[in-house]
Amino acid sequence: MFSLTVRRNFMIAHSLPREVFGPAQGLHGATFVTEVTFRRRELNDDAIVLDIGAAGVVVDEVLDELNYKNLDEHPDFAGKLSTTEALARYIGEGVAAQIRIGRDGGALTGLDVTLRETPDAWASYSLDFDAR
Repeated sequence: MFSLTVRRNFMIAHSLPREVFGPAQGLHGATFVTEVTFRRRELNDDAIVLDIGAAGVVVDEVLDELNYKNLDEHPDFAGKLSTTEALARYIGEGVAAQIRIGRDGGALTGLDVTLRETPDAWASYSLDFDAR
């Protein structure tokens, strides 16, 4: 199995209005380091998993919908908690949708998204693609 990872940062504001979240119940900001890893069983004819530039563009497009946004007001999170885990899934599904549109993603077997909220705490989401 081969993989390619691209890393980006984005910033959001949100609240997590449940007692379990303690002081994070109130509106606060978060800066995430985002790592998206694309997986493929074999390299393509160009001996790559995916073009690094194309991978970065896809990740940027998905993160642009979140960056500097208040997720309490974001329509995709209406009535939902915007936890780190939920954001990892949102990003993973958004990237997967873009990849499946084209961009040489046909032979990818899946992807992994890791959101690092601090150097000591992160959450991940893995998405395996169906056999094509």
